Amino acid sequence: MDSKAPVEKRWVRQLARLETLMDVVYGLIIWRLFQLLPRPMEDDTRSVLEVFADDPRAALTVIIGILIVIVYWMQSNLLFGHLERTDTRHTILSILQLFCLLLFLYAIAVGTTYEAATDLRVFESVTALLVGVPSYLAWRHAKRKANLVSPSLSKAEADAVSVQILAEPITAALTIPFAFFAPLLWELVWFSFPLVSWVLRKRQDKL
Repeated sequence: MDSKAPVEKRWVRQLARLETLMDVVYGLIIWRLFQLLPRPMEDDTRSVLEVFADDPRAALTVIIGILIVIVYWMQSNLLFGHLERTDTRHTILSILQLFCLLLFLYAIAVGTTYEAATDLRVFESVTALLVGVPSYLAWRHAKRKANLVSPSLSKAEADAVSVQILAEPITAALTIPFAFFAPLLWELVWFSFPLVSWVLRKRQDKL
């Protein structure tokens, strides 16, 4: 009897539990974002549009938050769709990535609540970077060190996934020095994501 079989089964079950944990966290995030929507007060005579117009930052936070949740939910499906099992290191990195996502959403909420300032821009950039790093390290570990991915996934496909998830933390890192300049310049650097992705793909093709 293969001595590795019980361990393999345990890692398969742990992957299912990890996916359930992530589903719960994403569900709570969506519910919390919904709770942030502006609500009329008792005996309020304002229209719905006026309620939202009187508190535009709350609505903006919800919109940005939902977009971020969609992006990372899709990324999570991409990564976990190729996994057959997990292990201790991969689980730790995945949970850390979830915490960093919560921290990033918190930074977004703070940034839309207070006036734009250098420290807030740096905070947003750093937390965005922190979301991407554990995700990339977890995938790198899964495909190289622990062989957690499906055997049907080719090396080229696995490397393409690495490029896709690496572009986000690199873009976030690029925004950090620009956070000390004009807010508009800092915001524009975020739109360099497609260029970063293109450069990474070109570099991968030459390897």
